[in-house]
Amino acid sequence: MKSCLIALSLLLTAPTFAQSDPPVKMSSSGICHQKGKSSYYAQTKKFTAHNTLDECLKAGGRMPAK
Repeated sequence: MKSCLIALSLLLTAPTFAQSDPPVKMSSSGICHQKGKSSYYAQTKKFTAHNTLDECLKAGGRMPAK
């Protein structure tokens, strides 16, 4: 019974792990931060996850100012 609860817990939290480190994060201010290319990627906590930069831009996001 205990192992079933642990397995169920892991299954329910698995999508959370995948969402926490997406390839592109669109911040709450609408800036698209690409993993490995944006210095603010790790600092961005409130975001919408996207698979590609193009997807983020098409969703209304913008590139960071340089």
